[in-house]
Amino acid sequence: MRYITKNVIQDLQKKMVFIGGPRQVGKTTLAKALLSETFHQGRFFNWDFDEDRRDILQKKWSHNNTLLVFDELHKYPRWKGWIKGIYDVFHETHSFLITGSARLDVYRRGGDSLMGRYHYWRLHPFTLDEIPEGISAEDAYERLMTVGGFPEPFLEANERAARRWRRERFDRVLSEDVRDLESIRNIQMLSLFLDLLRHRVSGLITLSNLAGDLQISHKTAKSWLEVLERMYLVFSVRPYTRSLPRAIQKPPKVYFFDNADVLGDEGARFENLVATTLLKRIHFLEDRDGYRYELRYIRDKEGREVDFAVLKEGLLEELVEVKYSDENISRSLLYYTQRLKPQKATQVVAKLKRPYDKNGISVTDPLSYCRAFSFDKVLQ
Repeated sequence: MRYITKNVIQDLQKKMVFIGGPRQVGKTTLAKALLSETFHQGRFFNWDFDEDRRDILQKKWSHNNTLLVFDELHKYPRWKGWIKGIYDVFHETHSFLITGSARLDVYRRGGDSLMGRYHYWRLHPFTLDEIPEGISAEDAYERLMTVGGFPEPFLEANERAARRWRRERFDRVLSEDVRDLESIRNIQMLSLFLDLLRHRVSGLITLSNLAGDLQISHKTAKSWLEVLERMYLVFSVRPYTRSLPRAIQKPPKVYFFDNADVLGDEGARFENLVATTLLKRIHFLEDRDGYRYELRYIRDKEGREVDFAVLKEGLLEELVEVKYSDENISRSLLYYTQRLKPQKATQVVAKLKRPYDKNGISVTDPLSYCRAFSFDKVLQ
């Protein structure tokens, strides 16, 4: 079972639950696991299956089906009005779970007539915070750095199969999701844009430079980046400038949901791994507790930079610096820790021999850093 399972079960007692996230991240598998292990009298409907689609439209299910799962329901043009009516009539006898990828998220945001009737959860790939049973933390780290955290390649742990899976996933997202949701005609050029981003992880993304390389406008490059974010292929980390008089507005950094998408050295891939870990945490905390979290980076006019700053309701909670092998505390991290006084300051080092604490900063390895966080902690 996945890290959000317990919370989803709790929310299903009160409202509908929507589960979104990247394509092939395990949403359908999670829904079927809930049916087999918790809601034994439930039923699974797949809009893409003809018989299920007919049963959905004819409202054919049993009174004893305690949980009704609708997979890919957003492909039905009038799905919002349909599920709203169904929920209003049947919510006392049935629980409802709706799953989908980028399309669900995009359609959900547009004119939300379902407000107050559901809770939304975002499912992420595996990270060191969430390791399946039977896999050691050390083995999980190697898999995350080579084949990525999406369930199929992560569990199979075969690099050749992972490359084929990744190529097919890119093709499906670009050829199906993007074409269905966005007015982009030149999918081949968008694919080249995506490849350029894969080589630039951990660096600042200057869209005008990318636009020049591809001979497209800056406006088009900006629009394409937003599209890739909506498709759950990449996410942007933008600069934190509050309380920093000498901070400057800088371009974003761009990271990939699939760690194995990163092309470059191990340092860039390791930084991407930490970025996905932090984003997964803050999305979980937002979806569970209702607070607003942000993931930022810091850089000022003197070039002092810290890789990540975690904000909760606009207030700085944690600074995180990422190093692949340097065990010495970053001068920039020390400077901002003393100046901004976050609740926590951490330097995560991939090749660290021994963790240590100094000057209010914890220098730790990725396994220890992730062991200190638990998805099972209850909000006080």
